[in-house]
Amino acid sequence: MHERTREIGLRMAIGARGKDIMLQFLMEAILISITGGIIGVILGIVSSNVVTLTLSWPTIVSESSVVLSFIVCAVTGIFFGYYPAQKASRLDPIEALRYE
Repeated sequence: MHERTREIGLRMAIGARGKDIMLQFLMEAILISITGGIIGVILGIVSSNVVTLTLSWPTIVSESSVVLSFIVCAVTGIFFGYYPAQKASRLDPIEALRYE
């Protein structure tokens, strides 16, 4: 968050409310987590197929495991995004603009 303090200060100085800043940080954290989840699911399916083709071991990727992985990703994004989002939403705009 420290590298974005000036950006947060600027947004707050032009009228963004703490709620807006918090929503932005939470959405970014969730999107990053979901993107990682998509990459993980793709790599898991590809790895499963490689194992099946090369070692002749039968593998199954169920829909429930894919859904569960996205739920875990979203919860992780919310969990680890909430504290920085809350901290950023409480910054004083003047102090944030001065931050370097």
